[in-house]
Amino acid sequence: MPALEAIQNAEGSDVERRRYQRVKLSLLGRCMFTDRRECPCQLLEISPGDAVFISPLSGAVGERVIAYIDNLGRIEGVILERIEHGFVMTISASPRKRDRLADTLTWLANRHVLDLAEDRRHIRRVPRQAQTMVVLADGTQIPSRVIDMSLSGAAVALATRPPIGTVIRLGRLRARVVRHFDEGIGVEYMRVISDAAIEQTIQKDFF
Repeated sequence: MPALEAIQNAEGSDVERRRYQRVKLSLLGRCMFTDRRECPCQLLEISPGDAVFISPLSGAVGERVIAYIDNLGRIEGVILERIEHGFVMTISASPRKRDRLADTLTWLANRHVLDLAEDRRHIRRVPRQAQTMVVLADGTQIPSRVIDMSLSGAAVALATRPPIGTVIRLGRLRARVVRHFDEGIGVEYMRVISDAAIEQTIQKDFF
């Protein structure tokens, strides 16, 4: 009985899992289940021992899951608990891999400090052509105006504010919503762009 064995193994490692404290993160990825189903997912909390996901699909308790997560890579384990709109899974890893994961999570949890430093290095500017469109994953286009932008992100004024963590398109680049303010949203590009390309990233004729 593979499922029963997986549950017993997960329960047997419960003490090991709870040695670690979860950190809250918002990272996107894909989950794959044993029956070959695959879907996008969002990581909400994680420790080197377990993780909490939002996902449109889930499996049975005890089912093995493989997830590929931005900034983390591949993690795998079994479903420990089904929750509303998602699931909790254990993380199967060697002690060495758990230590590496703990280091990565510490860096990610404190990345906002690095982001502040990054913002200081990347001077923000007002683009010559500020009117553009924010495009959501379902294709919805929202008229918007870029307030200012840098090589790593932008402040965008728009009437509708997608939830923090939402992936959008702004020009040629994919970006993630990282904050809300009165006029709109702050976004972080998925990659840093060059100074020569900064104006072209928001042009509407790219859509």
